[in-house]
Amino acid sequence: MAQSSIEWTEMTWNPTTGCTKISAGCKFCYAEVMSRRLHAMGVGKYKDGFKVRTHEDSLQIPYSWKGSKVVFVNSMSDLFHPEIPFEFIQKVFDVMNHTPQHTYQVLTKRAERLYELHHKLNWTKNIWMGVSVEDERVTDRIDFLRETNAKTKFLSCEPLIGPLRNMNLTNIDWVIVGGESGRKARPMSEQWVWDIKMQCQEQEVAFFFKQWGGKNKKKAGRKLAGMTYDEMPI
Repeated sequence: MAQSSIEWTEMTWNPTTGCTKISAGCKFCYAEVMSRRLHAMGVGKYKDGFKVRTHEDSLQIPYSWKGSKVVFVNSMSDLFHPEIPFEFIQKVFDVMNHTPQHTYQVLTKRAERLYELHHKLNWTKNIWMGVSVEDERVTDRIDFLRETNAKTKFLSCEPLIGPLRNMNLTNIDWVIVGGESGRKARPMSEQWVWDIKMQCQEQEVAFFFKQWGGKNKKKAGRKLAGMTYDEMPI
């Protein structure tokens, strides 16, 4: 568990770590870079670097939090990665089911596996389920998400590396948009952002603008036409 600087959450919880690249949005994966640093620092959880691993000892962590938290689940991994056994996914869901005071934000790029397994999982209302949609090549992820039993569904359009025109946002509750950050960040067009914002407005979906990104994301900021957009689905 760690406090998070990610604008749309409060903290992170990583019962699994590690991942593999699946689409263009993964090219400059921040989690892979961070895992190398943590490995070099001798952090035990990352002794195997960015290889996919499950961590049974992390399952008890949410029971120790005081009050209610908003939690990004697996900022350093993908819960629906094919190397993560379904039995472990069930254990993660059991923890979330039994800690209803917390809101859990689960994000995956493996939308097809999510769809295959969703009916076997208990979707209590405190579990928000999202898919990453970085450009139009992966919009099928939205359709898989839409068919799940998750009570709150969201899209993370970050890093946004291409336009996302004419999205069907039926049964989608929230859209996050953000540009890529880092030394090799790919640029994000302002027009792409406005187009998504207008689609959200027209389809009555909450819109959250996270950042412009770039080499210096703090300098670039997160204002769109002088305003911040921090809408949440509830």
